Amino acid sequence: MKPEIESSNTKNNRIAKVIARSGLCSRREAERLIISGNVKVNNKILLECGVNVTSTDQIKVNNQPLPTKIATKLWLYNKQRGYLVTNNDPEGRPTIFDRLKEKSDTRFISVGRLDMDSEGLLLLTNDGDLARKLELPSTGWLRKYRVRVHGYVIKKDLELLKNGITIDGIRYGKIDAKLDKQQGSNAWLTLGIREGKNREVRRVMNYLGYNVNRLIRVSFGPFQIKNLASGEIEEVKNKILNDQLGFSKIINKNRK
Repeated sequence: MKPEIESSNTKNNRIAKVIARSGLCSRREAERLIISGNVKVNNKILLECGVNVTSTDQIKVNNQPLPTKIATKLWLYNKQRGYLVTNNDPEGRPTIFDRLKEKSDTRFISVGRLDMDSEGLLLLTNDGDLARKLELPSTGWLRKYRVRVHGYVIKKDLELLKNGITIDGIRYGKIDAKLDKQQGSNAWLTLGIREGKNREVRRVMNYLGYNVNRLIRVSFGPFQIKNLASGEIEEVKNKILNDQLGFSKIINKNRK
């Protein structure tokens, strides 16, 4: 399924969507800013997320004009283990965005997350609305993981995941699980999921009695990590964006 990106020339758009498209933040962060009173429309504080705005409205976030939208871009990033995917950590732990600041002054927004102990492919964009569209389960993109677990894996356990599974009241959808090889007391698996709930792979494996000691995401929809080195970032070419995401030509122009 190809997420469709609407033209920015649409007359009316929800305020949170407009802020996200500016690249300032994700749509969820935009909604939090609105509710906390940090957004003004035509010099009036806005507290409701459901308000529509047009290109003639003056929008300020934290008393600063909304930045002019630049061309939408997407990057592949090979996340290293030991880093959080967050802009601010109260405990002061290292984040991927701290590392990315050393490489570029672009304000990156992650498409979903990988937990601190996970590694591998993470999609990054400068468009908060695009990030939201790509991480929605309705997009239906398959996410593949290489997983090393401690324990002797029984193939029948993996077959239980074909039709989904409920754990502690949480329903996890269909998971394609394959045993690649058993190495002593550890085993390597390949898992494919489409929903990506919080810590889904670890929780499902733990439920089956296997402790995950390494988790690497190798693909996200049509994008693969391939030979991208750990900690490195690579921009996706515009042609591939057009082919894979169904973008219109408007993404290659500056949005006003």
